[in-house]
Parts: sequence; structure tokens; C-alpha cells
Amino acid sequence: MDPVAFLVCVSIAHVVSTADVKHEAVFWRNSQIHSYFINRQRAAVQTNGDASNDPITFNTNLMGYPDRPGWLRYIQRTPFSDGVLYGSPTAEHVGKATIIEITAYNRRTFETARHNLVINIMSADDFPLPYQAEFYIKNMNVEEMLASEVLGDFLGAVKNVWQPERLNAINITSALDRGGRVPLPINDLKEGVYVMVGADVPFSSCLKEVETPQNQLRCSQEMEPMVSCDKKFRAQFNIDWCKISLVDITRVVSVIKEKPDPGSGVLPDIGEYNPPSDSLKSRDYFSDFLLTLAVPSAVAMVLFIILGYAMCCRREGVEKRNLQTPDIQLVHHSSIQKSTKDLRNMSKNREISWPLSTLPVFHPVSGEIVPPLHPDSFETTSMPLMQTQANLQNQTQIPQQPSGKWYS
Repeated sequence: MDPVAFLVCVSIAHVVSTADVKHEAVFWRNSQIHSYFINRQRAAVQTNGDASNDPITFNTNLMGYPDRPGWLRYIQRTPFSDGVLYGSPTAEHVGKATIIEITAYNRRTFETARHNLVINIMSADDFPLPYQAEFYIKNMNVEEMLASEVLGDFLGAVKNVWQPERLNAINITSALDRGGRVPLPINDLKEGVYVMVGADVPFSSCLKEVETPQNQLRCSQEMEPMVSCDKKFRAQFNIDWCKISLVDITRVVSVIKEKPDPGSGVLPDIGEYNPPSDSLKSRDYFSDFLLTLAVPSAVAMVLFIILGYAMCCRREGVEKRNLQTPDIQLVHHSSIQKSTKDLRNMSKNREISWPLSTLPVFHPVSGEIVPPLHPDSFETTSMPLMQTQANLQNQTQIPQQPSGKWYS
């Protein structure tokens, strides 16, 4: 193919691909929460799929970069739900157009569609909100809270308690981004969401009730604080009042850190480099040998000699022990040993048969059946072991002493 024709074909294909990408522009203000819902049904139509059955996922990134800006977040629960882009732009992005590429993937048809979202960020410094309160709502997820009607109901409840002239939602953050745990899939538990609200008037007395010593003590004991305005939120929003944060920006002291001077980047002139000479002096390692090997060996030898003398040369012996022992104690000890030896000899000479349960059934050498020690006429099947041994012919009867006094 001609190179010129190939370049023309590539340029035409690029124009067609860029023409298929749709653009949409939105206008957001800094220091305010904004959200953009990515419609799953419209993506299904663009990918020639079924909006009700096809699983569709979305990928969002800043144009020319692999990820989104740091202030912009994205969430999609399942491939069968809509995606949500949300965030609060910062002041440094004011006046800059942020282009977000949204790519839809149809997991059934394997087709894709791209949509560019142009975010124009405007300044909101004309309406400062120096008083900011952050609420933790336990029974909401991020995508539920970002819905316009839910967020409007929450701001209406806050406005009823706070009574400001201007009130805006500054930021919304999932509890998982703050180190929270994923809830168990039981009882319709939610992740929880942090909502920061800003106003132009000081905090109301109801919001300040959380900072009282009584409520702080209840929070430290993991008890629910007593807040009078909780009933105005309880119908729809379950707020954890122990995690509320009240910040007055007018009283915050800004700390300015001085940046170090990077300098010109040129090292100062300290002369030419003088490498070490090739001829190195020899070193005597005999002193190092004495220090690391000879000294520990000598110490170990001295300890070995002391231990051997204590164990071998300082033994008392049996004779010395007997000489230092009183005679009455030796006689008592020898009598006990003699009695013990006599009892052991007597126990070996007793002609008492072993229990039947311990006798072998077969002879260990010949393998023949061993006959029982008792006659066959006795009924031993239902007879206890002790009674069976009492009826054996070879068993000796131990004489019993008559009852009465044993001393004279």
C-alpha cells in the first residue's frame, strides 16, 4: 500500500473515532459537592445491548491520564446499576476545564462506547461559608445520599436546626474512605456517609449540645448523647452525634511553612578530586586476633577449670556424709530400708494368681490354648473378679486377726 494512502486512511479512522465520542459540559463550583450520574440505559443503547439484562461497567479517567483527579471519585455498586461521579473541586482548579473520559463496557456484547464529560469549575469565593459542620449518617450509602431529593431533605433538616441564610453541602465521603469496615449483608446495613455542611452563621445551641461535658462523658462510655434536635433527623437520617465535628474557619490559625531554597543546582567549586594512592600500607592483624579469639578462649578455659574443680574436687562422698549424720538417724534409715526390702521379697513369694483379665488366652511360645486355673464346675461368667479369685484352689487365704484390742 502507498504510504500516503495509508496515512490518509489512518487520519480518516481517527476522525471517525473522535466523531463517535459524545461531549457534555457541566458547570461546578469549588468547595461544593457535585455529582454526575452515568445513565446505564443510555450506555446500553450506545453499545447495542439490552438495558434490562446486559451487565455494563464504566471506567472513568482524566483525559490523557490513567486515573481521575484527586478530588473526583467514582462508584458503581453492580454492573446493573448506574455509576456516580462525585466530588468537591478545590480552588486551584478554578477556571480550568477538566475533561473526564467515561468508557462503557457491555459485558455481553463486548462493545464499548465513550462519552466525554467537560467539567467547568467556577469560583464560589463570593459566598464564603466559615462555619462548617460534619455529620456522620449511619443508615445511608454514598449514592443514596447524592440523590438530589435525599440531599435536599437533609439540608432542609439542617437548615431547620441551624437557621442560616446560606447553606451548602461542601463534601460527601463514604465511611469506607475514612477507615470504616464493610458492613455485613444482613438487616440492610449501610456503609455510612460523612456529610460536611457549611453556613454563614455561627452554630446553633442544639449543635453545641454535643460539646457539653455530660454528652462527652456519654460518648466516652459508648452511650448515645442527649441532643434535643435529634428528633428532627431521626425520621429519615440516623446520625451518630458522637462523631459530629464543628469547625470555625475564622478561628483556625493558618501555619505557613517556609519552603527550602532549592538553589541553582550547581555544586560549589571545591577543587579537583584527589583519589587515594594505589600503594596501600600493610596492616598487622595479630592484635585483632588476640582480641577476638585468644581472650575469649582464655576466659572460657578459666571458667571450665573452676567448674571442674567445683564438681569433681569438692564432693563430700558417702563416708563423709555418714560421719556427719547422727547415729540414731542412720539406724532409723537402715531399719526402713530393711523393712522395705523384706516386704518386697515377701510380695514376690506370694502364690496368689493373677486376675483372669490379665491372663493370656494362648501360650506365647507354642500357641496352645491355656486352660483356666479354676475348675469348670464354677460359674464364673456372672461372678465378679474378686469372688472368682477367692474360689481358686491355689489361692492362699490370708488369716484375719480377731477383733478387739491389738495391744497388751
